[in-house]
Amino acid sequence: FFCSYEEKRLKMSLMDLEKLKMTCAGRAMAVLTSGGDAQGMNAAVRAVTRMGIYVGAKVYLIHEGYQGLVDGGDNIKLANWHSVTNIIQLGGTVIGSARCKAFMTREGRVSAAFNLVKKGITNLCVCGGDGSLTGANIFRNEWSDLLDELVKKGRITDTMAKKHYNLNIVGLVGSIDNDFCGTDMTIGADSALHRIMEIIDAIMTTAQSHQRAFVLEVMGRHCGYLALVSALASGADWVFIPEAPPQEGWEDNMCARLEGVRHNGGSRMNIIIVAEGAIDRNGKPISSNYIKDLVQKRLGYDTRVTVLGHVQRGGIPSAFDRILSSILGVEAVIALMEATPETPACVIGLSANQAVRLPLVECVEMTKLVQTAMNEKRFDEAIKLRGGSFESNWNIYKSLAFLKPPQSKSNFSFAILNVGAPAAGMNAAVRSAVRSGLSRGHKVYGVNDGFLGLANGAVFEMEWHSVAGWTGQGSSLLGTKRTLPNCHLEKIVETISKFEISALLVIGGFEAYQGVLEIYEARTHYDELCIPMVIIPATISNNVPGTFFSVGTDTAVNCSCDKIKQSASGTKRRVFVVETMGGYCGYLASSTGIAVGADAAYIFEDPFNIHDLKTNVEHLSEKMKKDVQRGLILRNEKCHENYTTDFIHKLYSSEGKGIFDCRVNVLGHLQQGGAPSPFDRNFGTKLGVKAIEWLSEKLTENYRQGRVFANSPETACVIGLNRKVVSFTPVTELKEITDFEHRMPKVEWWLKLRPMLKMLAKYQTSFNEYVPGEIEHVTRLMSATEQNIL
Repeated sequence: FFCSYEEKRLKMSLMDLEKLKMTCAGRAMAVLTSGGDAQGMNAAVRAVTRMGIYVGAKVYLIHEGYQGLVDGGDNIKLANWHSVTNIIQLGGTVIGSARCKAFMTREGRVSAAFNLVKKGITNLCVCGGDGSLTGANIFRNEWSDLLDELVKKGRITDTMAKKHYNLNIVGLVGSIDNDFCGTDMTIGADSALHRIMEIIDAIMTTAQSHQRAFVLEVMGRHCGYLALVSALASGADWVFIPEAPPQEGWEDNMCARLEGVRHNGGSRMNIIIVAEGAIDRNGKPISSNYIKDLVQKRLGYDTRVTVLGHVQRGGIPSAFDRILSSILGVEAVIALMEATPETPACVIGLSANQAVRLPLVECVEMTKLVQTAMNEKRFDEAIKLRGGSFESNWNIYKSLAFLKPPQSKSNFSFAILNVGAPAAGMNAAVRSAVRSGLSRGHKVYGVNDGFLGLANGAVFEMEWHSVAGWTGQGSSLLGTKRTLPNCHLEKIVETISKFEISALLVIGGFEAYQGVLEIYEARTHYDELCIPMVIIPATISNNVPGTFFSVGTDTAVNCSCDKIKQSASGTKRRVFVVETMGGYCGYLASSTGIAVGADAAYIFEDPFNIHDLKTNVEHLSEKMKKDVQRGLILRNEKCHENYTTDFIHKLYSSEGKGIFDCRVNVLGHLQQGGAPSPFDRNFGTKLGVKAIEWLSEKLTENYRQGRVFANSPETACVIGLNRKVVSFTPVTELKEITDFEHRMPKVEWWLKLRPMLKMLAKYQTSFNEYVPGEIEHVTRLMSATEQNIL
């Protein structure tokens, strides 16, 4: 239900930057963080502060949350551009957060109103959980009454009250639990998953060594998001979440499951994940210690409990949380500046990678509905109310957790191969695909070294235990090559015939897409190639058409720019020029640039010339002469034929002489390595399951007279995530929207993020390029029954 990007640009072209600055001139706004802290809050504070200053508003930072608002004084400080320098990578919140009982009282809110009026603040951005945002809405609704009371008490004049007659409120949801309805993700949730997966990876090594069972308790008093996604991403054997209490007799079922894992899968360990708010069907808490005692007593396994606690809130924010916070923070300022007395208090959320404005009251009521459904034991409804992503995660976890080796064989076999450069998350996709295929009775072959291995007959049968422990492994355990099939078609046909392969699952980057397209086009010459084929995009470049994201991209963005920035922060007057991978596609450089607060990110899709480079150098020199002591410039490896990394390094070094010195760093294949991020494990796992479901359907549909014959365009597809929907797009359709010379889609959705990167680096850029969020009603996403409940 979103307008197209071009329609929004046309609409926004009516409001240029100068007009917005005239509107905002003299207006004052403030930002505070409240409730529990969450990684990414600092990135949000930075984005709100800088965007507010960028459009000409006075921005105040309120320290210690609502307590600072009530106490006033030095807790409310005027910010400048450099007040939020070098905080984007910090965890927690540098302006502090506090639980404030005083703000819950009328007297406390009167004091808070007085402190805002005294500073001339009539726009407030609150980053916190549902309690903090509900408090903000109460504050706004009472505003006129609070001013009247201040006038009666003689604390402000009637003129001051009239001047500040309206308070605009915008909320950003900071919560590691991802428990707020209306937004796809809340600030901090992805970072918390990173902490959890780091611990699970560490525990798995000792569990394997000692043949132990581990029970891990994660946060989630009322919401099982962290437990569910970490279970899916780690391949945990059992998970307990508040929204889906286990059926009666779960103790027997769980123990049987744990025994089956060790017997059938050849595993030496078991992992059980439990949310702190886990309950049984009668509402009785299920504790991690109870589970441990049960496993020890029933199975005799050496079992340990690990309670993760507040470590999940700690550490640096993930790249996703920094980008999310930046997107939401920028949109929050625009929403505040556009607000009128008739505009309801809103929350800035994320929907299909686009910032949206959601009525605060609707979001809070919807969130309460989930708890009501759980209290009334309507658990299936509670899962649906959590949203489509939560429900999908739950269904896929159940389908994987309870898969078993087949009792009977089907008539089909399929081969799995990795093609192109390695990408983190490939192995997670292979694991889920292998086990999904085996559980359906298919014979599953692994192929070493991509299409070249398929041509050379490097094919072997995969068993259930073959992929044990693959989820958290980086790179490609099957091995991968960039070789395309056209030069080896006859040998590939021989291998397919020899092993009676009925379908192909190709996991990889642009070469995987191009290779399947070549095989599809060769179907007219070889009947053996008339089999279903599907590509799971897996590449750090994110350049495969047919999907917003590729497996491996998130891990690459998280990789190493922080280490460079950390090194830079220890020096004064130094600029780092960093070269990223990505071919001609600038997604990696742009996303990393936003995540680390880069001063510029040069990419092929955004053409630049020597005048642009000169402007950027002068801009950075001016900042260096003042308070900024460091800079970071990113360059996509193929952004320009002549303006190489070495050229840019020398240019900055020469022009910055006497002001700053310059260092260069080429990240190279470092970006392809490391353990996959939680997103890439989860994404790869889900796409692996869905790809096998699709292949199984196509095999059945195209099975005739004892053989598979599939030659329609719909039988050779890319599976991808487009907005919020997993879709299968024929490679023949994608051919029309592909730039084969530069190996990327002709239209790239993420380019709309580029203006934000420039604005947060204080470049005077055209505001026409910014795509604003729109008001969406949460009830639109609900069924008629759910709306009646609301």
